[in-house]
Amino acid sequence: MSDQMSRITLARRPEGAPVPDDFKFETCDIPSPGDGEVLIEVTHLSLDPYMRGRMDDSESYAASVELGETMTGQGVGRVLESKADGFSKGDTVTGMTGWASHAILSGGEARKLDDRLPPSTALGVLGMPGLTGWAGLKLYGKPKKGETLVVGAATGPVGSMVGQLAKAEGLRTVAIAGGEEKCRIATEKFGFDAAIDHHAHDSAESLRDAVSEAAPDGVDIYWENVAGPLLEAVLPLMNQHGRIPLCGMVAWYDGKNIKDTNQLPSVWRAILVNRLQVTGFISFDHFDRMDEFHEEVGPKVANGEIAYLEDVAEGLKNAPEAFIAMLKGGNTGKQIVKL
Repeated sequence: MSDQMSRITLARRPEGAPVPDDFKFETCDIPSPGDGEVLIEVTHLSLDPYMRGRMDDSESYAASVELGETMTGQGVGRVLESKADGFSKGDTVTGMTGWASHAILSGGEARKLDDRLPPSTALGVLGMPGLTGWAGLKLYGKPKKGETLVVGAATGPVGSMVGQLAKAEGLRTVAIAGGEEKCRIATEKFGFDAAIDHHAHDSAESLRDAVSEAAPDGVDIYWENVAGPLLEAVLPLMNQHGRIPLCGMVAWYDGKNIKDTNQLPSVWRAILVNRLQVTGFISFDHFDRMDEFHEEVGPKVANGEIAYLEDVAEGLKNAPEAFIAMLKGGNTGKQIVKL
């Protein structure tokens, strides 16, 4: 085994959308685990929209990545050396490895995986994105049979989980996706009742007309992970006492898609008049329910009742390119890097 590892660090803070020069590929010595730690060789790395926020030097719900520091992220890999109780060489585990070929995790930070399922599922359908969809819909969406749900980025790991769970609860499900192929996937693979290609609409008003046609009884639950024109399109269609679980706003992450006009009064009025419940939440608020999530959803993934889709980039060096494309909607399914 080589004594060198690879990693990708934050070279500079992005101005707007990230570009390749914001990242740096480096090699360094493989560290040795201390007492209570394990050394992991990473096989799969997760790329997620929240990482864009960590690249900025601003206050948020989690610390920023420092310049020169390894990009943050969850990974899956094999234990090469263990000094932690309960872990042995060869175990497949997951944890916050960062964008790196090797990582040191404490025994408390690593979680052993069920080898009966592909290890990459721990990064998507049975990982943080899947938990986000499951917990957010259950706790804040509060679905009821016969209602209508609209979700953006519907073929991604969060949106597809939300849609499938809502459909199983007897809701009408409307997907918003980018492109005809993703709309086909939304209906054929994930079972959405209707799918709308947002690329086919050049204004929020046009998109609103399409959503209104797909949701003739109005919208009871709008799963907010996109914001931008989609929020502007859906908000006027919300029924009284509707719910909006808010877990992301990818359209605004680079700061360049926010209109100059102040829309806050109209947004606030819609929330007031329709008595909407808008709840912001962060996935790690619910990590204590991971076992419950796996117990309920794991068997459904194993037997094919819950479908999932992965978009796999090959090689750590290609992680920045895949990440940049993902933020622009260039991925189809959960974005993963295979090392």
